[in-house]
Parts: sequence; C-alpha cells; structure tokens
Amino acid sequence: MTKRPDRSEAAAYYFTYIDKVPDGDICEILRTQTVEALALFERIPDSQAGHRYAPDKWSIAEVVNHVNDCERLFTFRAFWFARGFTGPLPSFDQNVAILQAGVDQRPWASHVDEFRAVRSATLPLFERLPTEAWDRRGTASDNPVSVRGLAYITAGHVAHHIGLLKERYL
Repeated sequence: MTKRPDRSEAAAYYFTYIDKVPDGDICEILRTQTVEALALFERIPDSQAGHRYAPDKWSIAEVVNHVNDCERLFTFRAFWFARGFTGPLPSFDQNVAILQAGVDQRPWASHVDEFRAVRSATLPLFERLPTEAWDRRGTASDNPVSVRGLAYITAGHVAHHIGLLKERYL
C-alpha cells in the first residue's frame, strides 16, 4: 500500500484532486476507478456526447478528452521523475489542448476507447514502480511534485470529472 502524499508532495491546488482519493492501495483504486468510469462512459449515448450544461462549458466529449489528455500528462510526469530525470517539465494549458483535439470529428465511442487505452498504460507504470521511485520528486508547472503525488492526482482528477459529469451533465 502506498501512503497518501503529504502537503509537500504537490502544489496546494492539486489537493483538490488528491483529497478525492480514498485511503488504500493507489493501484487498486485506479483499477476500480477504471471499471466505474467505463461503466459511466459506456452508458452515455453518442447523441448526448455534445451536451453542455451551459453555453460556455465543455461538452461531455470534451470533458473525457480532457481527462485523457491530463492522464497522459500526469503519468508522463510520473515516469520522468520516477526514472530519475531531474529537468523541470513545462506547464500544460488545457484550453489550448482542447482547441487542437478535434473532439467533434470523432465518435463518442472513440473517446471511451481512448480512456480504456490510456488507463491500460497508466496501470502498469504505477504497478511496477520500484519502492524508492514513489518518493522521487521533480518540478512540473513550476511546482514541486512527487511521483506518489502524481499517482493520486491521476486518480483524483478522474474522480473530480466523473463527479462533475454526474452532477452537471447527466
């Protein structure tokens, strides 16, 4: 079982996500979350993927695209620092990314399949980390972060957006 990150392991902002992760083995939490997320996503019909709860908000498909983008980003950062690279990593502008993603040119099922594929790559990265790698730290977006923090951010970010989908979209 991996201990929870303390407040020195990520910027305060990221505890919005970290605090959504229950206690327990983070790899098991990610596995369970995968099943729950896919069950939710697969219930959404293609005709509803473009739904926005307000005119200036992302569509359901854009939310899931964003979840996929960020999972790639968080796990790349975890890989980078876990493997001992020390160079700082740049910031990520979610609004730039979403504009270039071509979300509406793809069927809804492709976003769901992409989540499945991205999470299928996330799990072995975290499951096979050497014990000492969890404590490694680096700088991303001008903030210190640990590999452990990134694993919890990954799970918490998905939990955050699943909550928003349930509360505001569905």
